[in-house]
Order: sequence, then structure tokens, then C-alpha cells
Amino acid sequence: MEHVESGREKAQLFLRILWPIMVTQVSFFAMNLVDTIMSGRVGTDDLAGVAIGSSLWLPVFAGINGILLAVTTIVAQLVGSGQKDRIAYAVTQSLYLAVAIALMVAVAGSVVLEPFLNVMHLDAAVHYISFHYLIGLAFGIIPLFLASVLRNFFDGQGLTRITMMIVIIAVPFNVLLNYGFIFGNFGLPALGGIGAGYATAATYWIIFAISVVMTFKIPVIRRFQIFVTWFKPSWKTWKEQLAIGIPIGLSIFFESSIFAVVTLLMGVMFTTVTVAAHQVALSFTSLIFMIPLSISMALTIVVGFSVGGRRFKAARTYAHLGVWGAIGFLAVGAVFLYFFREQIALLYTSDWEVVAMAGQFIIIAIVYQLSDAAQSGLQGVLRGYKDVKVPFYTAFVSYWLVGIPAGYLLAAYTWMGPFGLWVGITLGLTCAAAGFFVRLLIVQRRAEQESAVLTEQ
Repeated sequence: MEHVESGREKAQLFLRILWPIMVTQVSFFAMNLVDTIMSGRVGTDDLAGVAIGSSLWLPVFAGINGILLAVTTIVAQLVGSGQKDRIAYAVTQSLYLAVAIALMVAVAGSVVLEPFLNVMHLDAAVHYISFHYLIGLAFGIIPLFLASVLRNFFDGQGLTRITMMIVIIAVPFNVLLNYGFIFGNFGLPALGGIGAGYATAATYWIIFAISVVMTFKIPVIRRFQIFVTWFKPSWKTWKEQLAIGIPIGLSIFFESSIFAVVTLLMGVMFTTVTVAAHQVALSFTSLIFMIPLSISMALTIVVGFSVGGRRFKAARTYAHLGVWGAIGFLAVGAVFLYFFREQIALLYTSDWEVVAMAGQFIIIAIVYQLSDAAQSGLQGVLRGYKDVKVPFYTAFVSYWLVGIPAGYLLAAYTWMGPFGLWVGITLGLTCAAAGFFVRLLIVQRRAEQESAVLTEQ
């Protein structure tokens, strides 16, 4: 990764970093998509069970992964400022931190999972599938978080194609493992939706193993001697990384949790058919969202790199390029979603009651995705500046004090019913986008003023 001057060169650098991230994110999501589609082919209970289990797990994963995303910002700024000699130490400390966090998540899950599911009063079959799906998935928590650190290490240097190749290799294994564990092929037990959890856990181990091999095989990575040169764990360094990572993680958690809470409310307030339809619509719209999310991740890298090199004008250019690109992509995607909403639902289920309701959810999703694209891109830019605390508070207020309460009130006390929950999501995401935009204007102005003062001195 190198500093460039012209707008065309900036666009080329951004796209060079972006497209492998897109392939990676879509591939990662394809794993969840395979879980959902294959489980749906077993039955509606399996589809709903995996939906509930995924809704409990994904906010936790997204939040923890957000904490570890601090590695991307740290590495990008170290590369931009020419301090590559400090990267190996930072990454090694993050690997220690990832193991510690994974163990805490596993212990916490073993304590709260069953009571939490009991509170939801799910159908017995859905409850059973959700619980055991998460038990199976838990066997992959440690390798997943370790692989996330390595991915952020690669990406922070702009080497996004490495992660892309790792995930492309892993996806076929995930499909085969799902085919085996869900339907009982290759001599494996037929576990239905539960099998998706074990298949995903096994895939996480494969991804981690390939990532480790890459640290030894690729010359530009091998020179850092990760897994060769070890450093003593440093609580001070952990605190520094957590100071950046925790606000990022919580912001991502608050965003992803609104979708999880909506799914849980669907399960409590409405029928299994409604939960299944909601999951179908959410699954596919989330797949499309992988593109704006990838743009957000690329923005963190190029903006962090530019800020590290004190090239604030370049950082501003990348921000405009990425945020408007994300909004534009989903504006085009909205047309596709509208005209093919029922065909999309038929990919998941042959139950026409589920298909019809999912199509209605997708129409609402067309609106909220535009706000989602804007807020995601803006957050990516702010992370590049290491500005994470104010966005954290903005996310909390927007998602938990606006989005969820509004959605519940609309669902419980108006004619909207389950669709009111999705309107609440739209309100929360729109408030977040507005808040992040105002914050970015402040951060950009402050950074450029500080740079001007240093130049005069």
C-alpha cells in the first residue's frame, strides 16, 4: 500500500483493496446463507431454530469481531507512518487477547443460554434446535477469533487478497460439511438445523489453519515472524487496544443487535411462519449489505493509512468515494429486490405463506438499506481516524433508544404488526447515519486544523 496523489490513483488503490474484501464478506455470508437455506429444506422448525440461534450468536460475534477490528486501524496507521517494526508486537498481543475473549464468551454462553431461551417461550422443537445449534457452533469460537486477528493483520497492510483466498478455499468445505451434518451424508449423522452449527465450527477451524499457513508461506507476511517470535503478554497493550476496540465492538453490537432483538421479538410476539419469513428477508438483504460493509472496512484501511501519514485531504477524498459508492450500490440493489422479492424467498422455502410475508418484509428493507449503507460507510471513515467513542454513544441512542422502542410500539399497538418492527429498524439506522455524518464533519475539520498548526510551527 502506498500514498498516491491523483483522484484516479486514489480510486484505483481503493478498488484494489475493496474488491477482495467484497469477495471475502460475500463468501463469509454465503456460509450463513447455506446454513439457512439447507436448514429450511429440512423444515420450518429447523429454519426458525437456526434463525433464533443465529440471531443470538451474530451480535456477539459482530461485537467481539469489532473489538478485534482495532487491529486493522492500528496496523494501517503504523504502515502509513512508517512504523512497521511495531506491527508484530501489536498483532501478537491481539492474539492473546482473542483467546482470552473467546474463553469468556464460551463460559458466559454456558451460563446464560438455556435461561435466555426459556424466557422466549419458543415452541419446543424450535427451542431444542436453537440450543443445540449454538452448542455445536461454540466449538469454533477460539479459532474464529484468532483467525479474525490474522485477517485484520493482513487487511491493515492492504493485503486483502490473502483473506479472500483463504475464505474462497474454505467455502466449499462449509457446503460439504453442511450437506453432511444437516442431511446425514458422508457417513455423518443427520442432525437437521443443529448440524449447521457443527459444520460452521469445523469451517472456522479450517479458516484458522489456512491463515496460520499463510503467515509462514507469504514472504511479505513471513518477515513479521508471527507464531515464531513471541512476546510477553502486556496488560498495558491490551488496554490500549481495548480502548479503541471496545467502542467499535459495542457500536457494531448495538447495530447488529437490533436485528437480533427484532428476530427474538418476532419469536415471542408472532407465529413460527412470521419468524421464518422475517429470517428469509433478513438473510438475503444482509447478503446484499455485505457490499456496503466491505466498503466500510476498506474505508477504515485507506483512511487510517492516510491519517497515519497525515494526508488529511486524501482521507476526505476516500470518505466521499466510499460513502457515496455504498449508497449508490444499494439504490441499484433496491430495484432488484422489489421486482424479484418472491423469487428470492423461494430460494429458502416452498411454503407460500412464508414466501408472501417475506416479500412484504423485503419491500420495507429497501428503505432501511439506504440508511444502513450511509451509516456503515461513515463509521468506517471514523474508525480510520480512531474516532470511536462518540460514534459508540450515537449508535446506542439511535438503535436502542429510538429503533427498538419505536419498532416494538408500532408492532404491538398499531395495524403494522410484525412489519412495525422493521420500520423501527429503519428509524434507528437513519438517526445513526445523521449522527455519524455530523461527527465526521467535526473530526475532519479538527484534524485538518491541527495539521495546519503543526505545519506552521
